Amino acid sequence: MRHVQKILVPLDLTKNSLIGLNFAVALAEESAANLLALHVANEYQAWQMLDETGFASDRIYRWEVDRVIRESMLDLNRFLETSLGGNGRVSTIGRKVVLGDATTRILDIACAEECDLIVLSPRRQGAIARFFFGSVTDKVTRSAPCPVLSIAAGERPRTPRGKEAPLLGRLRHGFQFS
Repeated sequence: MRHVQKILVPLDLTKNSLIGLNFAVALAEESAANLLALHVANEYQAWQMLDETGFASDRIYRWEVDRVIRESMLDLNRFLETSLGGNGRVSTIGRKVVLGDATTRILDIACAEECDLIVLSPRRQGAIARFFFGSVTDKVTRSAPCPVLSIAAGERPRTPRGKEAPLLGRLRHGFQFS
């Protein structure tokens, strides 16, 4: 088995991607690997359709690509600071922001940076959405030049439905505490 020297962590700046980030940081510390946090900015972030008051404007402004990348880098830095805290781990993480299609850009950066591992956190999607649109994790896993580790969030607690709900209600209200 070859030694992992560079780990790529694509982040979409959601709570779900935090799970993969924490795992990748622990793995990088354990194996003394370099960690690269990648945020793929969306092209639609370049369009500003609201004015200063927050209402729809009759004029649509298009931001320059440099501004979108700068704003996305600020968002990435804020996400890393708030997620990992100020314990020194944030300063050792490399950061990169690119603009474009998430799957294509993740694969391009993995090749260009010669990454040994990609750590992804898949989003929860319904079967219909996955069928029509696919998922970034599936596409990256199928085409990646290196191994891909997919870290999923734990199962959410199920809300009681049907016959279970009245039983839980009776148990909760049936006990009298004085």
